[in-house]
Amino acid sequence: MTIRTATVDDIEAINDIYNHYVVNTAITFDYEPWSIEQRKTWFEKLTNSDDYYHVLVKEDEAGDVIGFAYNSEFREKLAYRISSEITIYLRHDLKAKGLGSILMQALLKQMANSPVKRAYSVITLPNDASLGLHRKFGFEQVGYLTDVGFKFDQYYSVAILEAAVSDF
Repeated sequence: MTIRTATVDDIEAINDIYNHYVVNTAITFDYEPWSIEQRKTWFEKLTNSDDYYHVLVKEDEAGDVIGFAYNSEFREKLAYRISSEITIYLRHDLKAKGLGSILMQALLKQMANSPVKRAYSVITLPNDASLGLHRKFGFEQVGYLTDVGFKFDQYYSVAILEAAVSDF
């Protein structure tokens, strides 16, 4: 299996993986699946960021994209540029096989060689697997937002986790 920097050719696979979670879970608070045009705009913003942000994909033995990881803008204001939110998605049928750890490690390594100083993750609760993955890499919970999201006729809280990028 290969982890590599994503290309424009990966946009459809990335979108397919993500949109499964939009439609079927509260892991993302998006209500509507992303269009390919939205995904292209997202991709261009991240890949044209002066090495602040990265998009990685994981391929299986056949060369199919089975997961992706990226870091992006934490907050919109320029002073926050040294802080970045990380996100990892795997194809929904591949959970609990260690692939998230492999993607996380590769992403954090890229970030350690960038101008970013702090990594953040916002995790919809409950999500023991994601919390465990982040803690494995030294992330600590620094915040908790109660009933901050509403999807599928239910309220969701989120945990905010943080780590120093220099630790990787």
